[in-house]
Amino acid sequence: MSEMTQALLNPVPPAGDEARIDAIFKQVESAMGLVPDGLRLYSISPPLLESFMAYVGYFRQHPTLSGQLLAMIRYLGSAQAGCRFCIDMNEGFLVQMGADLDEVRAAREDASKAPLPDNEKVLLNLALKAVNDPDGVNQADLDAARGEGWTDRDLFDVVVQAGNNRAFNYVLKTFKVEHQGVFS
Repeated sequence: MSEMTQALLNPVPPAGDEARIDAIFKQVESAMGLVPDGLRLYSISPPLLESFMAYVGYFRQHPTLSGQLLAMIRYLGSAQAGCRFCIDMNEGFLVQMGADLDEVRAAREDASKAPLPDNEKVLLNLALKAVNDPDGVNQADLDAARGEGWTDRDLFDVVVQAGNNRAFNYVLKTFKVEHQGVFS
């Protein structure tokens, strides 16, 4: 697939919802410096955009899960799904958080090389297993995470993060939103 594949949908907000979408995008641009095209796609459905933003906000303020762990879950999950947009976006987030780019990229071949503390790697492995082999997740996987001090909420949240990220990957791939600038 070429680098500049045309998106299949044009993200135009429904008539009457333009101000609603603009307000959300102003907040995103203030926080990130841009509105990612993957998020811009959601302007087609304002209620889903608002729901997605609430979800993102929850994880940005998570009481126990680090931003680096969450970004690594999204990064490796996106790499496995082949979602170029999300790979690039999360790689950038990880580097901005201080991760070494070579270590980040090495984790794509071997998740044990992820630049995370060992206790977070247990959650990373659970999240990846959940999206790649959900039937294979067993009590030992959960007990291993609990043994590192993680709560059931933490376990649940990393699996939700991985699963929702995989769904987001597939939405972007379906509508060919695979690179920033596709709507420019």
